Amino acid sequence: MNYLVAGGAGFIGSNLCGKLLKNGHRVTCLDNLRTGSLDNVSDFIDNNNFTFVNHDVRSPYANDEQFDRVFNLACPASPVQYQVNPIDTMVVNIIGTKNMLDVARDCNAVFVQASTSEIYGEPMIHPQTEDYRGNVNPIGPRACYDEGKRGAEALCFDYLRKHGVKIKVARLFNTYGPNMMADDGRVISNFIVQALDGKKLTINGNGFQTRCFCYVYDMVEALILLSESGDNFNGPVNLGNPSECTILDLASLVVQKIDPSLSVSHMPLPQDDPTRRKPSIELAQRVLRWTPETDLSSGLDKTIAFFKRRLA
Repeated sequence: MNYLVAGGAGFIGSNLCGKLLKNGHRVTCLDNLRTGSLDNVSDFIDNNNFTFVNHDVRSPYANDEQFDRVFNLACPASPVQYQVNPIDTMVVNIIGTKNMLDVARDCNAVFVQASTSEIYGEPMIHPQTEDYRGNVNPIGPRACYDEGKRGAEALCFDYLRKHGVKIKVARLFNTYGPNMMADDGRVISNFIVQALDGKKLTINGNGFQTRCFCYVYDMVEALILLSESGDNFNGPVNLGNPSECTILDLASLVVQKIDPSLSVSHMPLPQDDPTRRKPSIELAQRVLRWTPETDLSSGLDKTIAFFKRRLA
């Protein structure tokens, strides 16, 4: 098959490109390299089945190719990244998604939208199920991402109703693994880089807030399964690892693996930062027959090994 991956040089996108190529498919990667990197696709940049196109999804993508599936992962995905220019982040989420939906419509391709657990905001139910409509601050500093992704989901379903585009909406929960940027602001990359540098691990708030971390290879497998699901399944569907842990426990685990002598320091909790986050993945288990296989400890081992290589 012929795949288009928007944001394909980013963290999750590059891992997806690699898996699709390994499975024998042809892949066109769109990325403006704002938060992506050619280092992430260097292992297959010379692969005859891989094409890299430096393109900003805020502009329409004029192509002569017929794509079978379009994955849209083009958006800064951590507060440090998406708050640098919140207006651009909102535009990428809305206009960028529209431009990629237009490609899928013109090709009659399956369209997979990478949405986010952030659409649930500070959740009032736990764990979060797909029918929960969220508790988001629409005018806060995170709204460019939270509301941008919510708007992108609405746009996907409008294209389904108006144009019959075969959409698949995935709500991704915290993902980690190889090809994360060292300075992208995600808590796992922050902790690992700080520990490898021999610095204190910086915790926002008291550290009792929880997250569920999904290893990127598991996430990529779920996205591919979603793209292969029947035409009558559009989502949204939660994709994540339901194993919940506190940020303090995560810091302790990273310290044990890198340098037990390290300590932690605390910073104020950012505005609108959720205190609890856990996906219900019953829908993914039932429809996609998917359950993440990588536990946090072994996933951290692989991620630490990656950062040792990349930082070296």
